Amino acid sequence: MAKITSVSPLAPEKFPDLPVIDGVRFATAAAGVKYQDRTDVMLATLAPGSVVAGAFTRSATRSAPVLDCQAKLGKVSDEGAAILVNSGNANAFTGKSGTTSVEVITASVAQECGVPQDRVFTSSTGVIGEPLPHDRIVAALHTLAHDSDAGGIAAAAKAIMTTDTFPKGAAAQVNVDGKTVNIAGIAKGSGMIAPDMATMLVYIFTDAKIGQDALQSIVSKHNEVTFNSITVDSDTSTSDSLIVAATGESGVAVDGHAGFSDALHGLMRDLAHQVVKDGEGATKFVEVQITGAASDRDAKTHAMAIANSPLIKTAIAGEDPNWGRVVMAIGKSGAQADRDLLSIRFGDVEVAKDGWRSEAYSEEAAAAHMKGQNIVIAVDLGLGGGHATVWTCDLTHGYIAINADYRS
Repeated sequence: MAKITSVSPLAPEKFPDLPVIDGVRFATAAAGVKYQDRTDVMLATLAPGSVVAGAFTRSATRSAPVLDCQAKLGKVSDEGAAILVNSGNANAFTGKSGTTSVEVITASVAQECGVPQDRVFTSSTGVIGEPLPHDRIVAALHTLAHDSDAGGIAAAAKAIMTTDTFPKGAAAQVNVDGKTVNIAGIAKGSGMIAPDMATMLVYIFTDAKIGQDALQSIVSKHNEVTFNSITVDSDTSTSDSLIVAATGESGVAVDGHAGFSDALHGLMRDLAHQVVKDGEGATKFVEVQITGAASDRDAKTHAMAIANSPLIKTAIAGEDPNWGRVVMAIGKSGAQADRDLLSIRFGDVEVAKDGWRSEAYSEEAAAAHMKGQNIVIAVDLGLGGGHATVWTCDLTHGYIAINADYRS
């Protein structure tokens, strides 16, 4: 595994203070799945009656844990539930042994935690194609199940990291009829990021009381404009998983409550941005804004063409305001565009208007914007009301260094 020698320059100053979510307990262990001298397994146990929603990769080569979670999602039960995550091994492209590992782990978690096996959700992240040494995880389960801590979410965020340079967490609160509902979430992700469902690995917990269908509906809705609107390297993982659990312990019903939906959306966007800011080798956070497209779908297609272009991402790394590459990306995306209607901005600097270099264009001003850590590329297609925003990062030598020897 490539060694990360420094924290991303885009990292937050510190891990946030996350609230305790009533009805959730966490535990971590150093099982030695791949890494030595660090925690690599996380267990979260959920109170009886907890509701679970989520989204998973649509990759045709998705992992055994993803397939198992997809089969279990949506079931409603008055009993408790559990989530177990390991880092270092993705348990993907592992054939029947992968399915066996999931069966063994979920059965063992069910026994140790006293929950039904079909209420145990697992995720694995790390190297693809190597059998998961599930016996090491099972050996740690007794301690995990009996040493859990309601305040252990920060340790959980560290245990699920792979090439991440910092643990990722976010929190939100919402007032509902004078009562407080808490939401807290953690995520991991740094490379192989171009979600086609949700993202990497993300776990969000709330004490809100909400029905499974209602929770799934808002999770799916917000997923499209948060985790499904980020990219680091255009590669969709075999293991992408987003799981959201509502314990109901606050007793506050939030079905149809706009404030809760907005708070969850904000938290999901925060975590999605943190993943981009920890993009392997990243030094700049990039927002791509598309307006004036023929449809929202076309806008998203154009935005992703820009965000995934190696030529654009390397130009950003080199602080070069090469707007010709933006024109190229729009042209190749396959979505509707008219060359003579295009307008482009870098930050507040108008570089092109109506299909031609702007008369007010200043190379010096555009270059100055590119020297910052937060870059905005805005394109108006001049065709209609379609719009989309996606987020990405630059492409540097660091990305190559990390991925050239990932398995060594």
